[in-house]
Amino acid sequence: SDPVVESMPTRIICRRFAGQSCSTAAFCTTTKVPGKRVLFGKAEEAQSFQTTEKTSKPVVMLRLWKPPEYRVSFRPSAYAVAQRVTDEDVSRGLDGELLESGNTKIGAKQVQNTYSITCSRRLSSTKNTLPDLDSSKFLSTQANLTQPRKLDLVEDDEEVADVEAYDPKEGARAFQKQRSEYEVLSYNRHQLPPPVSTEEGKLILQNVAMLKSSLKPHTIAQHFFRLSGLPVEEHESLKSNPRFAMLCRCAVESIRLFDLSELLMVLKAFVHLAVSTSDPMLKVYESECCRRAWDLGLDQVLLVADLWRCLGRSVPQYLEIALSCVNLHWQELSLPQLVQLVYLIGEGRRAPEDLMKKLDTLVLKYLNSLSLEEVGAICLGFFKSNHGLSEYTMRKLGDKVSAQMAEMSNNALVNVLKMYRYTHVDHLEFLKQLTIVVPPRIPAIGTQGLMHITLACSALHYRSERIMDAVAFSMPSRAAYCRSKDVAKFLWSFGCLNYEPPNAEEFYACLEKQLRIKMHEFQKFPEHLLTSLLALAFAERFPEDLMDCALSPKFLTLISNNMLDLKKDLFTLDGTVEIECPDYMGSRLPLELKQEVTEMLWNVVKKDAFTKPEVKEALSLLEDVLGGPQYVKHHMILPHTRSADLEIWLDADRKPLPFHSEAAAIELSFEESEVSLTDDLMHQLLKGRCWNPSPMDNVGSKDNRPIRKRPVREQPSPLTWGHLAFSDGVPLTDTILNALTKSKTSCESPDPRPKGQHLGGTKLAIQVSNKNQYSYQSKHLLGFHNLKRRQLRRIGYTVVELPFWEWFPLLRRSRSEKLSYLHHKIFDSVP
Repeated sequence: SDPVVESMPTRIICRRFAGQSCSTAAFCTTTKVPGKRVLFGKAEEAQSFQTTEKTSKPVVMLRLWKPPEYRVSFRPSAYAVAQRVTDEDVSRGLDGELLESGNTKIGAKQVQNTYSITCSRRLSSTKNTLPDLDSSKFLSTQANLTQPRKLDLVEDDEEVADVEAYDPKEGARAFQKQRSEYEVLSYNRHQLPPPVSTEEGKLILQNVAMLKSSLKPHTIAQHFFRLSGLPVEEHESLKSNPRFAMLCRCAVESIRLFDLSELLMVLKAFVHLAVSTSDPMLKVYESECCRRAWDLGLDQVLLVADLWRCLGRSVPQYLEIALSCVNLHWQELSLPQLVQLVYLIGEGRRAPEDLMKKLDTLVLKYLNSLSLEEVGAICLGFFKSNHGLSEYTMRKLGDKVSAQMAEMSNNALVNVLKMYRYTHVDHLEFLKQLTIVVPPRIPAIGTQGLMHITLACSALHYRSERIMDAVAFSMPSRAAYCRSKDVAKFLWSFGCLNYEPPNAEEFYACLEKQLRIKMHEFQKFPEHLLTSLLALAFAERFPEDLMDCALSPKFLTLISNNMLDLKKDLFTLDGTVEIECPDYMGSRLPLELKQEVTEMLWNVVKKDAFTKPEVKEALSLLEDVLGGPQYVKHHMILPHTRSADLEIWLDADRKPLPFHSEAAAIELSFEESEVSLTDDLMHQLLKGRCWNPSPMDNVGSKDNRPIRKRPVREQPSPLTWGHLAFSDGVPLTDTILNALTKSKTSCESPDPRPKGQHLGGTKLAIQVSNKNQYSYQSKHLLGFHNLKRRQLRRIGYTVVELPFWEWFPLLRRSRSEKLSYLHHKIFDSVP
């Protein structure tokens, strides 16, 4: 007959163990004992647990609470072995709503008098929002499984959603699975403690309330460890329980009495309970770890640091002490200790420079024995701590990776690329292999991984069409997963390399759309908007609504307290808009800000230019070719492009025109607000001696006759080339007037586009380039330098290149060869 339950209250306690299937345990006979309640005995519990440990299958154990005067009759045969059911049935909870996790398949087939017992594991969806698309790991209380995040952004592309579910924090720890030695150096937070029922948890807390201050340190540690085995959904209520707070208080009071194993047990419990990183009691534990650090062995020092990393709390003081300990014994580090240490240094974002150099030598020592995953961990740790591996080490590392890149995980490969990006070491074979290996893997690499790949290509100036095309074609389905930072870096990578993919319109449209969607993020990260707009300008794309936002007074106020770099970016954007968007009617930068940034840029540029031998040599020789320094002007034609040019004017007959006839004599001082008046200049002004622009006339007049006031004619002489002139033919140019009457800024920042003398002639902008202005091993200009030349042409200049592959070899040749080269470059550029 069917099982009969005669009006009795029932308690159902679910025991969950590792595994994916769920079966129902058969009932055991319970006999009535008047006045006494009989539950499973300890021996039976232990036996049941051990059996489950061996089978690794979850078991639902049903206990019936039988008060006095009640009798329970049942038949074990009424329930058959559990079997799988469909995903939809399994994922529905008691309320009929579809659960987020579809991986767990739990079911029970009931033959007679069926009772439905559904285990509902509801995963929190509060973190599954668009701004946080890094992906997260959901820890199941039944199994050590990673639950992929459900995203509604790409409903028809589940594969993309699965790829985006990758957790970079877990990826950084992947190397710990490579060797068994890491088990004593790190903590596996997915190795769950033995499960504890809600009823047992209440008994533990009741015990705490009864014993209070009489609890022994070992007992306190055991209580924490056992409570961490409660179901995940009960952790929040546990942490808000006053009795748990009482246990925490007892632990803090007894913290110095804990031995190391007990202290580690408590920290491990905190990891599983996800104790808030801002909890004040963690400060006490951090102080205790700092106090004991010098007494710990190296393995223990690294394990404690790893536990803090699992907790997610930054402990700079402990890390400083730990690194001091390591620095004394760095030569004794084993290979696993080295890799774990570099990982922890990277997560802590700091380390002494001298220690990192020592670790560099150890990396080289162990390089042949390192697995590819460990190589990636080493690169990531150095990268995150803002320290680079030496060039020699990078080249050896590149040799190793190039030979085995096809066997390397995506995560490890991206980490190695980060270090190449940081050190700017060019390894040709590595780059060649990258072009072969990466494109087929693009569909399996997450958005952030793709961003780092393209950004590394950009930083190395490596223009791989295969990689860039593969990324561009995948972007329309990936764009919705991008953070504002990712959008900016993708745009910057393509713009910097001056590369337009075959699907350019679709590629740029989807990213521009994301810029508008993520406008709220630019309140916190304004630099991402500026980076994006500059990159779009490189590609000759000018979204006016976004430019108006970036150049608005409100945005300017937002970055007012930021670094100079943001103001420089704004200045570049504003100058670009002026030249390339004549119909633009939106916001513009105030004149005062542009003057401020221009002066600051010129102070930087002039120091940099005069330290470059190729520029100094070109300037000197051009003066000789043209007949004197008055024919060459070294300044920033376009200040917003942040670099200096050599400007030359030629008339219609291809003869050089002077910028001012006194250039050889006047010494403009950039440090003073006035001009230095030489004897030669005074003699010309007072006596009317004509200046001979011949290169042989390089010596000023030595005439020291007294200065006399010269009468001025009643009728001013006519304007010559836009300048005022005396009757004796000595021109008083704008440059002299500015030098005598204007401030220091006027001298340093002359009008970049003078008018008058070049009418009917040609304006030349000489560009002394270097290899950093071109893609790696090519003659393809990078985006920023291409933008500058494009804008120079738009305002009427003829751009003359002195490319590094021609000019640099000539620097070692004879003077006559250099003069001949420059003569042909200048005069052959004019039709």
